[in-house]
Amino acid sequence: MTDRYREALDRITRVSGVRGAMFVDADDGVTVAEVVMQGVRGNAVAALAASLARRAGIVIDTVEAQGLRFLHLQADDGVVAVVPAGRGVLIVVVGSGHLNIGLARLEMLRAVEMVK
Repeated sequence: MTDRYREALDRITRVSGVRGAMFVDADDGVTVAEVVMQGVRGNAVAALAASLARRAGIVIDTVEAQGLRFLHLQADDGVVAVVPAGRGVLIVVVGSGHLNIGLARLEMLRAVEMVK
């Protein structure tokens, strides 16, 4: 893992409620770099996030809107958030139900700037 990726992931995982953060290849759903808590199935989350991002992109194209900027999947006890990081890479966050999604998104957007 490169230092830029490590530093970006460390910043994201400091947000209260984050259970994991990762950089994921948008095309094949493979994890590029990750920091996840025990019990988080990073590979499964990475594949799901890439698939959701692809499908969201199809919907966005269908309604003739601009590209995906933020994807937020909320469940009863958790959250998955996705932000495109450019060059075919996604930043994915897995959070608990009490995650401050606004703060997590802010750190995800900062991470995009860090890895450019």
